[in-house]
Amino acid sequence: MWRGILVLILLAISTVAADAQRREINPIPFSHEPCSVLDGRPCTPSYCSPLEPGPCIPEIDYPYGQNLQLTVESVPAEADRAKYQRPDHDLDTIGDLFAELRTCWSPPPSDNARAGMQMSVRFSFNKAGGLIGPPRLTYATAGVPADTRTTYLNAINSSLKACLPLKFTGGLGGALAGRPIAIRYVDNRELGK
Repeated sequence: MWRGILVLILLAISTVAADAQRREINPIPFSHEPCSVLDGRPCTPSYCSPLEPGPCIPEIDYPYGQNLQLTVESVPAEADRAKYQRPDHDLDTIGDLFAELRTCWSPPPSDNARAGMQMSVRFSFNKAGGLIGPPRLTYATAGVPADTRTTYLNAINSSLKACLPLKFTGGLGGALAGRPIAIRYVDNRELGK
């Protein structure tokens, strides 16, 4: 009997102490404070407990921007010329991969091209640097005839096939395998002059 009373008294004291030391919850997502190894609890709420009073707002780092996106122009701007140079070594970084993909692009001949044409494709690589399936068309400039879209899609496919297989290092190949890559091709050439 005395044990039961003692447990109730301790529970009441801990509840009062918890209310006195009420944890401030910052409602702004991802506004982290520095953590210490000596902290007795997480410094930002990463879990919710039914014993905590008030609202619980867990902070979960959602995977924003997990797909790789790249824009390739037919005529790069003067400031971007360095990004269009082929790496002279095995591809070890995302920057190396993007530079390699930029140098692979060869737009269709000007007699079959359309000024301002944009087309986006999405695909994935395997560890060996080959494609997992054909590139999938995700966007084409509106109002463009079907034969022009087909011409650009064929140019994209032949440009990628000419560069494959890419030579990844082991680390980059393992990190990229199966991850979606989206490339937007922009034909910004001045045609018809």
